[in-house]
Amino acid sequence: MVPFSVLDLSPIAQGGTVAEALHRSRALAQHAERLGYRRFWLAEHHNMPGIASAATSVVIGHVAAGTSTIRVGSGGVMLPNHAPLVIAEQFGTLAALFPGRIDLGLGRAPGTDQLTARALRRGQANSADTFPQDVMELQSYFHPVQPGQSVQAVPGGDLAVPIWLLGSSLFSAGLAAALGLPFAFASHFAPDYLDEALELYRSEFQPSTILAQPYTMAAIGVFAADTDAEAARLFTSLQQSFVKLRRGTPGLLPPPVDSMDGHWTPTERAGVEHAFREAVVGSRATVQRGLATFLRRTRVNELMVTAAIFDPAARQRSFEIVAAVRDELNL
Repeated sequence: MVPFSVLDLSPIAQGGTVAEALHRSRALAQHAERLGYRRFWLAEHHNMPGIASAATSVVIGHVAAGTSTIRVGSGGVMLPNHAPLVIAEQFGTLAALFPGRIDLGLGRAPGTDQLTARALRRGQANSADTFPQDVMELQSYFHPVQPGQSVQAVPGGDLAVPIWLLGSSLFSAGLAAALGLPFAFASHFAPDYLDEALELYRSEFQPSTILAQPYTMAAIGVFAADTDAEAARLFTSLQQSFVKLRRGTPGLLPPPVDSMDGHWTPTERAGVEHAFREAVVGSRATVQRGLATFLRRTRVNELMVTAAIFDPAARQRSFEIVAAVRDELNL
């Protein structure tokens, strides 16, 4: 059995508001809970006009308060932007409010441009260089408080919030293996090192008190609809957004178009197709074939699905189709 989970960036649609985006994320989480998805994760991005989940821990609380069984977490918190103690307190608070349902996925990228990263860090040096030490410090705050411990996370101590390492390269795969932590790969937008990173993680994994065996997850885009043509049309919203991002002019999630002709140059098209080459776009039958092939190739323990779809009803329908495919594949 391969569990399926959801990654959401709370996309802000053209003509919509931040509040609507956040309420739609909670509605999608409720829908995913009914459909039997295991997790609902939200991602930290900054200075992105079309993404409402910058204050990730706050949005996690909003989503967790509207659900009851699905695990809710970060996919991820960009740890170099934060002091480990602050994240321990935030996620310790979430774990106290929603026991047994909070995940903490960590990334080492800034989740933004370099100018915004400097604003977030207030002139501090690039703390991505100390990412391994920061991860271990963060872990320590979730351990039982020791006598004489001078700094502790309140709440946080003894809550054992599950930590995942996320990545799109080999670095976090090797670190997750060394620390005996679960590992998730961001193949939904950066697929180049997917197979190599999974192999490195599995081959170098060191058992820990957290995990006896390696546990892998991969995130991919899945855009499902009743027909291949309609799914391809839904996918154009993300394609347009990515082109604008690469041009340095990120904006709100646009409505889909019948054709991308005129919306990108040949070079931009090649870049989009490369970034999203693992995406599965199509009808139920097409999605079933695509996901079966991906799961056989990667042998991941869990699949995380993401879809930036303009229309909320179409987005929910896409996740319904994926859930039906999951059930068929897990027979």
